Amino acid sequence: MLDVAEALIQQRGYGGFSFDDVAQAVGIRKPSVHHHFRTKADLVAALAKRYTERFESALAAIDVARRDPMARLKAYVRLFATTYAQDGRLCVCGMLGAEADALPGEVADAVAGFFRLNLDWLTAAFRDAQQSGRVASGQRPAALAELMLSALEGAMVVGRGSRSGGGPAAVGKSLLAGLAA
Repeated sequence: MLDVAEALIQQRGYGGFSFDDVAQAVGIRKPSVHHHFRTKADLVAALAKRYTERFESALAAIDVARRDPMARLKAYVRLFATTYAQDGRLCVCGMLGAEADALPGEVADAVAGFFRLNLDWLTAAFRDAQQSGRVASGQRPAALAELMLSALEGAMVVGRGSRSGGGPAAVGKSLLAGLAA
């Protein structure tokens, strides 16, 4: 059910799907969805938490596999590029973040957690990249983190809206090239 909800949110957003859509895609009746998740907010909060946990695992794997700070940042860009390459899917929390003011509290909190995780990781990665001389030190690492995350999330939206093939891969590559020392 969470996998189906994830795909639906990536394509349509929070307001663009219902328990009926989930039930039909899974091949069960709507009451069966309610058996597992009392409300849509419960379902989406669980999904956002799972999505964040997966991202956290991916970030940890990047840290273990790549010592070079620029290689870590390039691997981070690939996380977004891989999602976008799946039929123009957008980041679950990016889609939900666009609807933040209309989300139930527990969903908004889970989405905020995703963004905090990413901004913290990126801030540390940019700090390391600056200290190693791989990225120019004219900007604060936290500002670079926000720039990178905003650019990648925005590239997904603009890429889908313009039906452009570049998306986050092209934007991330350009951004990192421009920041290189």
